[in-house]
Amino acid sequence: MDNKNLHFLASIADILIKELDSSELVKELKDILGTHINLNDLNIYVFDPNTSTLRNYAKDWCVIDESLEIQRKDAIYQAYEEIHGNDFVINNKAFKLPQTIGDISFKLQSVYMPIVKNGMVFGIIELLFNEDTAVDMEFLFLMKIFGTQISLKLQNIVLNEQSQTNVEFHDSMKNIAKLIETQYELNYIVPLIGEMLDRFISDHLIYVFLKDGNEFKLVWPKACNDERVFEVLKGLDGDYPYMLAYEDKIGAFPLKSEDEITGCIVARSTIEKLSKRDIDYLEQLTHQAAATINRANTYSTILQYATLDALTNLNNRRQFETRLGQEIAIAKRQEHPLCAMMIDIDFFKGVNDKYGHAAGDEVLRTVAGLIKDALRESDIPARYGGEEFAILLPFTKTEEAKIVGERLRKTVESTLIKINQDDEEQKEINVTISMGLAEYDNTETGEALFERADKALYEAKAGGRNKVCIFKN
Repeated sequence: MDNKNLHFLASIADILIKELDSSELVKELKDILGTHINLNDLNIYVFDPNTSTLRNYAKDWCVIDESLEIQRKDAIYQAYEEIHGNDFVINNKAFKLPQTIGDISFKLQSVYMPIVKNGMVFGIIELLFNEDTAVDMEFLFLMKIFGTQISLKLQNIVLNEQSQTNVEFHDSMKNIAKLIETQYELNYIVPLIGEMLDRFISDHLIYVFLKDGNEFKLVWPKACNDERVFEVLKGLDGDYPYMLAYEDKIGAFPLKSEDEITGCIVARSTIEKLSKRDIDYLEQLTHQAAATINRANTYSTILQYATLDALTNLNNRRQFETRLGQEIAIAKRQEHPLCAMMIDIDFFKGVNDKYGHAAGDEVLRTVAGLIKDALRESDIPARYGGEEFAILLPFTKTEEAKIVGERLRKTVESTLIKINQDDEEQKEINVTISMGLAEYDNTETGEALFERADKALYEAKAGGRNKVCIFKN
């Protein structure tokens, strides 16, 4: 090997020991090779096993599928396939070096060399030349050494970074999938998914929305002050896997169930646009998140039938007794007030007798809806049996519960309920309710608490109905 070639390899070694970012490294390699031969361009492409794509090492890991013309892209992928088991792909044809340097010359348009670790190809180096560039076998042997030097450098830079990304990616996928094994409440699952995505896609803000009717409701984090995010959601189309807007700085990735959009994950940046790499990972993570959320929804639906009353959609008695035990334990441990309320629809039997059981069902559904609307999210209503309802009011003292009860009583009294009779004539009727209240004394059982509320209810009914009575010792 002559002094010129030795000097060239020494210069390459000097470049490779520098601390350079990816674009600087490729530029310096191109410049030094350009002093040795008439070179048009040099590129390094690394294979991403997660997305089965080649990414441009010097250009923010951009997937070549999006950045190159089809003919050029196909040539690169073809070269990557053919380079396995060969030393080069020269002018789109695979080539293996002979054992010795012979007197052979080539006219080059393109040369691809493998990037290898432990005999495994994980990328390619692309050299593009003028059509009249002639080289001999000695040049190809020199490029073989050149490729080996770059491989050693890149396998430390690229594979360490890629391995870390792969570990984090698969950990995120696995952790999202694992959620469903132990947790079924969306209110718990969705924030965890948001946190996982936020940690993995750390360069962008992540928002998780779920569909509530025709609107998207933000469920993680607590607030989004960028109105552009909501504008993007308005234009979301289920026919596309994702939507980019505002110079690709906002990406919306729909959560789907049976081709219906059930929510959306939004990534937003104020500085950099979403790279193709980010998009690919977000697509896959969104699919996993959607599967997890859909399974939670399915479980929740099944659970509803086991815990909710089918007619009123309130807790059934079994579920209510479970919640009662929990709330009693919390009230006792934290020493906070807790009130119990028993409600009975006045003269309900008369409604059934006069208008029929279908009308009675409509009265039950209407009263249940009024009860639910009158309460806080933390309150626990249930259909206790027949025309009786029970309510737990955590963090509530007797005086406050009395206000809630009176407001509910007046609402029911003033509500006209539409019922259909057998002759299909629609009528409007109204009913009243009686109510008994009791406050937990921090020593009794849940059953004892509701026995006292039931006694107060009996007093309200005996005293003329359509009233609220408080249990008095």
